[in-house]
Amino acid sequence: MTSPSPLERLAGPGNVLTKEPPDAKEFAGLVRSGLGPEVWRILSKCHDMRNRTEYEGVLDVDDRLVSDLIGACRKVAEKVSRLPPIPQESK
Repeated sequence: MTSPSPLERLAGPGNVLTKEPPDAKEFAGLVRSGLGPEVWRILSKCHDMRNRTEYEGVLDVDDRLVSDLIGACRKVAEKVSRLPPIPQESK
Protein backbone atom coordinates (compact mmCIF):
# COMPACT_ATOMS: atom_id res chain seq x y z
CA MET A 1 0.00 0.00 0.00
CA THR A 2 1.42 3.40 -0.97
CA SER A 3 1.18 6.39 1.31
CA PRO A 4 -1.04 9.27 0.16
CA SER A 5 0.52 12.32 -1.45
CA PRO A 6 0.67 15.58 0.55
CA LEU A 7 -2.33 16.91 -1.38
CA GLU A 8 -4.33 13.76 -0.70
CA ARG A 9 -3.57 14.08 3.01
CA LEU A 10 -4.86 17.69 2.95
CA ALA A 11 -8.18 16.62 1.44
CA GLY A 12 -9.11 14.44 4.39
CA PRO A 13 -11.39 11.42 4.46
CA GLY A 14 -14.17 11.52 1.88
CA ASN A 15 -12.91 14.74 0.26
CA VAL A 16 -11.55 14.80 -3.25
CA LEU A 17 -9.01 17.21 -4.68
CA THR A 18 -8.96 17.71 -8.41
CA LYS A 19 -5.85 18.75 -10.27
CA GLU A 20 -5.99 21.99 -12.19
CA PRO A 21 -3.57 23.06 -14.88
CA PRO A 22 -1.11 25.74 -13.75
CA ASP A 23 -2.09 29.26 -14.72
CA ALA A 24 0.95 31.44 -15.48
CA LYS A 25 -1.08 34.68 -15.56
CA GLU A 26 -2.63 33.97 -12.17
CA PHE A 27 0.76 33.15 -10.66
CA ALA A 28 2.36 36.27 -12.13
CA GLY A 29 -0.49 38.38 -10.72
CA LEU A 30 0.01 36.93 -7.25
CA VAL A 31 3.74 37.63 -7.45
CA ARG A 32 3.06 41.21 -8.61
CA SER A 33 0.62 41.81 -5.77
CA GLY A 34 3.59 41.20 -3.47
CA LEU A 35 1.68 41.33 -0.11
CA GLY A 36 4.92 42.53 1.55
CA PRO A 37 7.42 40.76 3.82
CA GLU A 38 5.56 41.78 6.98
CA VAL A 39 2.51 39.81 5.82
CA TRP A 40 4.57 36.76 4.85
CA ARG A 41 6.40 36.85 8.19
CA ILE A 42 3.16 36.76 10.17
CA LEU A 43 1.60 34.06 7.98
CA SER A 44 4.75 31.96 8.20
CA LYS A 45 4.97 32.37 11.98
CA CYS A 46 1.34 31.35 12.39
CA HIS A 47 1.78 28.38 10.06
CA ASP A 48 4.82 27.22 12.04
CA MET A 49 2.84 27.62 15.27
CA ARG A 50 -0.02 25.61 13.79
CA ASN A 51 2.42 22.83 12.88
CA ARG A 52 3.96 22.81 16.38
CA THR A 53 0.47 22.62 17.88
CA GLU A 54 -0.56 19.81 15.53
CA TYR A 55 2.57 17.69 15.84
CA GLU A 56 4.00 18.58 19.26
CA GLY A 57 0.99 19.79 21.21
CA VAL A 58 2.63 23.18 21.86
CA LEU A 59 0.33 26.22 21.73
CA ASP A 60 1.64 29.67 22.65
CA VAL A 61 -0.67 32.35 21.25
CA ASP A 62 -0.88 35.90 22.55
CA ASP A 63 -3.16 38.83 21.74
CA ARG A 64 -0.49 40.55 19.65
CA LEU A 65 -0.06 37.56 17.35
CA VAL A 66 -3.82 37.24 16.84
CA SER A 67 -4.06 40.97 16.09
CA ASP A 68 -1.15 40.77 13.62
CA LEU A 69 -2.69 37.72 11.94
CA ILE A 70 -6.04 39.48 11.52
CA GLY A 71 -4.24 42.47 10.00
CA ALA A 72 -2.27 40.25 7.61
CA CYS A 73 -5.45 38.42 6.57
CA ARG A 74 -7.17 41.74 5.87
CA LYS A 75 -4.26 42.82 3.65
CA VAL A 76 -4.39 39.52 1.75
CA ALA A 77 -8.18 39.73 1.39
CA GLU A 78 -7.92 43.28 0.08
CA LYS A 79 -5.34 42.26 -2.54
CA VAL A 80 -7.35 39.20 -3.55
CA SER A 81 -10.51 41.29 -3.92
CA ARG A 82 -8.69 43.39 -6.54
CA LEU A 83 -7.70 40.38 -8.67
CA PRO A 84 -9.61 40.03 -11.93
CA PRO A 85 -12.30 37.35 -12.03
CA ILE A 86 -11.18 33.89 -13.09
CA PRO A 87 -12.66 33.04 -16.48
CA GLN A 88 -14.98 30.06 -16.43
CA GLU A 89 -14.09 27.18 -18.73
CA SER A 90 -16.83 25.95 -21.00
CA LYS A 91 -17.56 22.25 -20.71
